[in-house]
Formats: sequence, C-alpha cells, structure tokens
Amino acid sequence: MDAGVLTRFMLDMAILASLLLAGIFLRSRVKALQKILLPASLLAGFIGLLMGPQALGIIPAETAASWSAVPGRLISVVFACMFLGMKVPGPGTIWREAGPQICYGFFAGVGQYFIAILLTMTVLGPLFGVPDIFASILEIGFSGGHGTASGMAELFRNLGFPDGADLGLMSATVGIVCSVVFGMILINIAARRGHTLKIDNPDSIPQEILGGVIEAEHRRPYGTYTVSRNAIDPIAFHGGFVAAAILLGWLMHRGVTSLHPALVTMPLFPLAMIGGILVQLASAGTGVSKYLDRQTFERIEGVSLDFLVASAIASLNLQVVLKFAVPFALLMTAGIAWMLFITWFLAPRIFPDAWFERGIVEFGMQTGVTAVGLVLLRVVDPDFETEAAPSFGFKQIVYEPLLGGGLVTSVAPILIMRFGSAASLGMCAAVMAAFMALAFLSGFFRRRPGRCR
Repeated sequence: MDAGVLTRFMLDMAILASLLLAGIFLRSRVKALQKILLPASLLAGFIGLLMGPQALGIIPAETAASWSAVPGRLISVVFACMFLGMKVPGPGTIWREAGPQICYGFFAGVGQYFIAILLTMTVLGPLFGVPDIFASILEIGFSGGHGTASGMAELFRNLGFPDGADLGLMSATVGIVCSVVFGMILINIAARRGHTLKIDNPDSIPQEILGGVIEAEHRRPYGTYTVSRNAIDPIAFHGGFVAAAILLGWLMHRGVTSLHPALVTMPLFPLAMIGGILVQLASAGTGVSKYLDRQTFERIEGVSLDFLVASAIASLNLQVVLKFAVPFALLMTAGIAWMLFITWFLAPRIFPDAWFERGIVEFGMQTGVTAVGLVLLRVVDPDFETEAAPSFGFKQIVYEPLLGGGLVTSVAPILIMRFGSAASLGMCAAVMAAFMALAFLSGFFRRRPGRCR
C-alpha cells in the first residue's frame, strides 16, 4: 500500500479519535445528554456527520469515505473478543441458571423478525414498495447494533439492497436512543408501582454513570497483567489471540463460502466469533487460558466498538434514510411497541423472581446494546444483588452466537430473499411457539404475573 494512503488513513483516524474526545466532553458537560445516557461514540458520530460533506462540509468527502470502511473491519474484532478469556459453562449449568431468560430472549429477538416481516408484508410493501429484505433491518439494528449493521453491508450489496446497510445503522441509532429513553420511563413507572426490588427512587443514578468521567476516589483498575511488559505488552499479547480468532474465522469463511453459491454473501464477523470460541477452548485445553484476562479482551472490544460506532454514524448516508423515511419510521415504531409490550406483559409472567430487573436488562440489550442493558439494570439494581445479572450473562452465551449479530442474524436476509415473507413469517412463528412451549413445559410460564417481592 502506498505510504501516502497509510498516512491519510492515520490522519482520518486521528480526526475520529478527536471527535470521540469531543463526545465525552459534551457528555460530561451537558445535563440533557446525561439524562438520556447518550454514549460518547454516538455523539462523536453525530458531530462527524454534521461536519461532513452532507452538511457543513468541514470534513472532506475523502475522510468520510475512509471512515465508511472502518466499521466492517472492526466488527470482526468485536465479535472475536466476545468469548475470549471467558470460562464457558456446561449446558446444564446454563439452563439451570438462565432457562427463563433464554426462552424470553429468543422470543423477543425472533419476535422482532416476526413483527417486521408481518408489517412489511401487509403495509410497507404494498404501500411503499419496499422489498421483503427491508424487514431484516429491525433486528439487525435493534438486537444487533451498529457493529452488526456495519458487518452486514457487503451482504446487503450482494443481495441487491445496498441501502440496507445505512438503514441498519440508522435502526441501531434509533434503537440505542429509544432503549435509554423508554428504559428510564419504564424504570420510573415500575419504581412508583413497587415492581423494583432494590430502589424506590430511580433518580439516584451515580454521577460517574451520568457524566461518563470518574473522579479519583471512584476509579478502579480495568485489567490484570498476566505477562511481563519486559517481554511483551499485555495488550499486544491479548491482541495476538484476537488476531488468531479472526484468522480462524477467515479460514472458515473461505470454506463456507465455497460450499454453495447462496453462502457467498455470508459475512465474516460471526465466524470470527466462532474462531474466538475455538481459540478459547484450545487455550483451556493447553493450560494457556490462565494467562488470558477477560477484562483486557473487554477493553480491546470496547475500543473497537467506540471507533466502530463513531465512524459508522459519521459516514451514514442521509439520502438513504430520507428516501425510506416513512416506512422506516413505521418499522421503528412497531419494533419499540413490541419490546415495550413484552417487557411489561410477558416478563412478569415468565421470570420466577426480579421480573422487572430481568426484563429491563433484556429491553436495553434487545433495543440498544448489552452495555445499555447493564446500565439500565444498574439503575434498578445498583450492586447487582438480584439474579438478573448472572441470568442475563448465562443467557448471552447461548443467544449471541445465534441472534443479535450471530449466525441467524447473518443469514436471515438471505432466507427472507430465498423463501419469501410468508414462509419466513411461518418460520418465525414456529420458533416463537417452540420457545413458549418450552417455557410452559419447564414450568416457567404463568398465566398471572408473579410477585415482584
């Protein structure tokens, strides 16, 4: 690669990093932004979009084009880190600790496809002429998030719907804002009605969560040295395992895409996640896993995700969003209505205890990202004293490889295009019915809401 191109890319990333600093500065100073807990990466993206060629024109088009290539690469880093440094429990332990959460989570996630396909079939397609694949952007943006939407860009192009990538990113943006706004509304209502176990006043959120900066007395270390810096820096050491996971994913990707023409559009990032699982299992089998620090992998994942979200929003094509404004707004409204409905009416009937705490963490994750779900949970369960946090964590081990950016998410647009809306709707209904039947047979489901205390 030409040295000038590398220098240009380095400068583009420096500008993006500066926007992240501007984002955290705004978050720490503006009370309105603190109230909705808007991440600095989203703020950085909005600033970049405002300053970019589609608005003020301060940032050149070449820089925005450079940013547009970043998310599709960083998403593989994010997914490769997902299970590295984590001890994967056995199936029995997972089901025992998180059976109701698993049934609820899959019902919610597959339900996003069901609602979107039904709406597209009956309203959006006939009235606005959107293709069947339009329905997939709800789950990709809500349950998947910005990283998943970015990773699906090439797939949408290959399927003849290139606008899907920008719509997915906008869906993720709407989802993360709504997850916080509606999440806080739900928390206020639940606290006043006595549905929360640990708080009576939802206004007592710590300032470090609101402002985003931590004062000296509340700071804590975020990783453990497992190797000597005289030999190799710990970040570089852990980065090598991330790279190995991505390389394994790439090799699997080459193998999978050669099996059948329909699989050529398969994205890399879910296979990078499987590569991470294989690297973790190999590390555990050889005794190397004792040198892997989960918190360090989370920092690598977090840095990648911050740059991913900022670059994705800053390079968003606003013309595409305006083109589909009305059907997109209707789809987003339906998605939020679905999540509000199951949080308030299904959660108390399926969770054996702490139903609101379990439901609100799921609401945050299914509309925004896992971090938002945990922030909402911390508001109602500050010290994670209920069973919500461990149950949610065990559920994610099963959920993430499939939905929310996993294998099902990555092939869903292909299935919708191949089999059509009617067949896809039937498949979604069958999966949802299966999980509800499993919950009923396992003794989880109740006709009347359970008691919160």
